Amino acid sequence: MERRWVTMAGLAVGMGCVVEPAGAAPVVLPASVSLPDELARALKSGRPLVVMVSLDGCVFCRLTRENYLGPMQVQQGLPVVQVDMRSTQPVRNFAGAVVTHDELVRSWGIKIAPTVLFFGSGGLELAERLVGGMLPDFYGAYLDDRLELAKKKIAQPSRP
Repeated sequence: MERRWVTMAGLAVGMGCVVEPAGAAPVVLPASVSLPDELARALKSGRPLVVMVSLDGCVFCRLTRENYLGPMQVQQGLPVVQVDMRSTQPVRNFAGAVVTHDELVRSWGIKIAPTVLFFGSGGLELAERLVGGMLPDFYGAYLDDRLELAKKKIAQPSRP
């Protein structure tokens, strides 16, 4: 039975499908409700607001939550929220308008989950987006590099 599952999973991944096994309790990140408020709390702590764009059932999203963002939130207090593709849940965007999660994702031009964004003052992106999850050996390093860059930009005094 296990061999058949491994073979089926291998075929699914080879065909571009992602299969998420059942059974494990998922790590949950807080869903974004108000980006301006969430950003203000993050900046007050001297950190960027990290936003993970996720898709229900996406195995790479689950791995990103469980192995990187969830532990960083719990252990380091990383300010992170999740925005879900295809969700009709309301959220206040950086301009103050109430939109759905899906509308927000589309306005950002995001087509791949997971995508991790790093926001600073005024809702400006401070580092390159971390798109996808296919590089498990390097994902943590890419995430750390972008977080470090975003933190440095927040710490720099604004220039007129």
